[in-house]
Amino acid sequence: MTKPFAGKVALVTGGNSGIGRATAVAFAAAGAAVVIAARRVEEGEATVAEIRAAGGQALFVRTDVAVGAEVEALVARTVAEYGRLDCAFNNAGISGGGLLHEVTEADWDRMIAVNLKGVWLCLKYEIIQMLKQGGGAIVNDSSVAGLIGYGRSTHYAASKHGVIGLTKSAALQYAKRGIRINAVCPGMIKTPMIDRAIANPGVEAWFLTRLPLGRAGQPEEVARAVTWLCSDEASFVSGVAFPVDGATAAGLE
Repeated sequence: MTKPFAGKVALVTGGNSGIGRATAVAFAAAGAAVVIAARRVEEGEATVAEIRAAGGQALFVRTDVAVGAEVEALVARTVAEYGRLDCAFNNAGISGGGLLHEVTEADWDRMIAVNLKGVWLCLKYEIIQMLKQGGGAIVNDSSVAGLIGYGRSTHYAASKHGVIGLTKSAALQYAKRGIRINAVCPGMIKTPMIDRAIANPGVEAWFLTRLPLGRAGQPEEVARAVTWLCSDEASFVSGVAFPVDGATAAGLE
């Protein structure tokens, strides 16, 4: 079987669960050595064990992406272990709802710190390494809520819109230096985060009425988009906000 990422090194933040876990497994199956970063150690180590059991290479590094020193150390550990960094999926994030006037400053600050500042910090240290190597490919995890308004959570939508602006601007800055930077924008994907969000009675039914394909997506469906964007097959793709949302952002029926 072809291994398009053989000899390459991929970093996945939030690789302990959901979309991140599926993407880490996909990179490993395609031949990459994978570094998984997350705050929850037990889940991260379980993902590493899954990859190694399948014959792949993987390493877990506990990291809070909102802390610059930890992100810098994560990239340094990646290079110390595997010698380089070819691909990165900046996926770590949090969710939260509530009306704008009810959101506290602490809620706002934490959302922006993880979902937006965390992506910026990852980009910063990944790009520093990729400039030394002469190139690489990065995918940031935004959301369909980064493409359209999201009435259930203004601070979440603001953070995810910010990721897209960051992605497009960074793609322009580093295009001539061999680094491609894109974003994926998942819709309703069956992950533990979504399961928590729809736990209240009637919420899942409400979400499903707004999905043109009539179902939630699977983490593996997003993982395929991420690995494609990082692959040589997407060599002329940069600065894109790529929906994986079952047509949710396409418009009104």
